[in-house]
Amino acid sequence: MNIHILWIDDEVDMLRPHIIFLESKGYTLHTATNGQDALELIQSSNFDLVFLDENMPGINGIETLKLIKELRPVLPVVMITKSEEEDVMNKAIGSKIADYLIKPVNPNQVLMSIKKVIHHKQILSDQSTADYRVEFGKIALQLNEANAISSWTAIYRKLVGWDIDLCQSDDEGVREILTYQLNEVNNEFCKFISQHYLGWFAGDKPSEERPLMSHQLLRSKVFPHLADDAKVSFLLIDNLRYDHWRMIAPIVQEFFKIEEDEMYCSILPTATQYARNAIFAGLMPSEIEKLTPDCWLNDEDDGGKNQYEEELLRKQMQRSGINIPLFFRKMVGLDSGRQMLNEVDKLDACSFAVLVYNFVDILSHARTSTEIVRELAEDEPAYRSLMRSWFEHSDLLELLKELAARKFKVILSSDHGTVRVNNPVKIVGDRNTSTNLRYKTGKSLTYDAKSVFEVRKPELAHLPRANLSSSYVFARNRDFLVYPNSYNYHVKYYRDTFQHGGISMEEMLVPVITLAPV
Repeated sequence: MNIHILWIDDEVDMLRPHIIFLESKGYTLHTATNGQDALELIQSSNFDLVFLDENMPGINGIETLKLIKELRPVLPVVMITKSEEEDVMNKAIGSKIADYLIKPVNPNQVLMSIKKVIHHKQILSDQSTADYRVEFGKIALQLNEANAISSWTAIYRKLVGWDIDLCQSDDEGVREILTYQLNEVNNEFCKFISQHYLGWFAGDKPSEERPLMSHQLLRSKVFPHLADDAKVSFLLIDNLRYDHWRMIAPIVQEFFKIEEDEMYCSILPTATQYARNAIFAGLMPSEIEKLTPDCWLNDEDDGGKNQYEEELLRKQMQRSGINIPLFFRKMVGLDSGRQMLNEVDKLDACSFAVLVYNFVDILSHARTSTEIVRELAEDEPAYRSLMRSWFEHSDLLELLKELAARKFKVILSSDHGTVRVNNPVKIVGDRNTSTNLRYKTGKSLTYDAKSVFEVRKPELAHLPRANLSSSYVFARNRDFLVYPNSYNYHVKYYRDTFQHGGISMEEMLVPVITLAPV
């Protein structure tokens, strides 16, 4: 690629050593001694980069910069100046310069600036590719030694980081290697869960071998902050995965300090009805059904399955001896977020605000049912990008800013994540069998036991029974459960959609982030 660079400086003859050096590196240099000549060149020719002297007679550097941006808004400009005055720097930065160099500059400084501006993306991509090839073996070793949720969390963090770093890589080979490793790790994670999940609820299991789970989340991560007489908000964003958090974290850090960046393990099924109710009740689903039967509906029952979250939370607070003013609000859809902002002053009267935001879940379902959304979020990187773009312009971001301004400590989390499914697994059940694609509960289920994680005795997983012969079946990794009736139609419709309810790192390893206002 032949890079054309325009260097604007009234003492251009003094730049010959720099020009010769850059031409030896393969760059094509053009020069102008004043702003007016430079603007004429920029109007008639295409340049990849401009070096601009700040102190020139006639049209000075700052004025020339503004005129360049009017002609070529995306043309990168590097300002070069003798001045170290903050006002000059602020004006240059405000005009969206690409870099800023202080005279005298040496050829290597200039070369570094070119690489930073022109080749930055490619250099990062090449370096990330090389680093991941080295890391591949280390992750494989970690996988062999993974014997606790903390081990899987560490591996998952690494893989999410590489997935984000390499999503723009031109090296298709390394992307395929990463996809293969993600799938391999998820397969092993599913085996680990299948072998250990029921044991976590056994009374003889040492507490240190049990991960933090949904029904323990508030007692462990939220309630302790209430004792500090601080204003605390628990913000639950439905379907928020760890990679989604990584995408929005830089935005949140503008007004919050990240005190803790952790994960907990969602219970099974990783579905709102089970996982979110367990969070707010501080109880496993079978205990909710037993102790507060009016607040629990089974899968085959009519009606909303999460209507009683505030009531369950108040009961948990009462059991924990917490008696403070509570503000609870669930936001479903765009209008409810705007309404919350209109009533944001209500937060001043409470010391504990619990906010449930459902938009990411809505986005996930829209991707399944709406063709244009599926095209906009055709793969994982595109889905993350769409989610970040929404967040940057959302009422949720404005709400977070309001919480920061009111000095709330925020614990941000989710009830479960989602996984992109692609492998259909056949299952047969009666008409009362649950409809979720990632888990099924009912009686007389027929399936290949090797393809799923089965819980024949729901009480061992603290899950309710709709009848005496009820059992639960969970899909693993990227599988989804499909009935033989209309099999081809449902496979085509649901393949490559984001689903939840089963076993995968994306669904079960959920971020829980503690944020302090700056």
